[in-house]
Amino acid sequence: MHPFVQNKKAEFQAALDHLQVELGSLRTGRASPQLVENVRVEVYGSNMDLKSVASINVQDSKTILIEPWDKSVLQAIEKAIRDADIGVNPAVDGQTIRIVLPQMTEETRKKLVKIMKEKCEEARIALRGVREAAREEVKRQELGEDEKFKMLDEIDKTTKEFTDSVESAGTKKEQEIMTV
Repeated sequence: MHPFVQNKKAEFQAALDHLQVELGSLRTGRASPQLVENVRVEVYGSNMDLKSVASINVQDSKTILIEPWDKSVLQAIEKAIRDADIGVNPAVDGQTIRIVLPQMTEETRKKLVKIMKEKCEEARIALRGVREAAREEVKRQELGEDEKFKMLDEIDKTTKEFTDSVESAGTKKEQEIMTV
């Protein structure tokens, strides 16, 4: 693989990694720390990820337990989770916050699949943007026609690989969401 295309692979990977984070925050039938770890909490005069101010554990398949490292931020965490609009209701339980995931309805599952598909489409758009920028860069370089054609072909193949990864991640997440 051409070094130029190899360098662009990092940009493709960044788009795929972003999708993985986004899909992780979508609720499935099982409790997962990824559901809340990126919720932004206003503490100490700034916005921080929940995972930066508390430990997040899964107690059982329906319960997430959040234990703040500084007990004074308990109320801020509870408010942030409520405001995040992720379809859960946090309950303060002494020095911890307990989130019991409600049973998902068929309608909720279908809404989540729709959101998941939108996130996958955003990832495909990001991949196409990286591809187009790379193609333009190759076309501006002073190379022989054969060399340019070979690099453009490698860029297209790399784009296809990452697009297939997006499709497979979407299919896997859809199965998780629709599993009762």
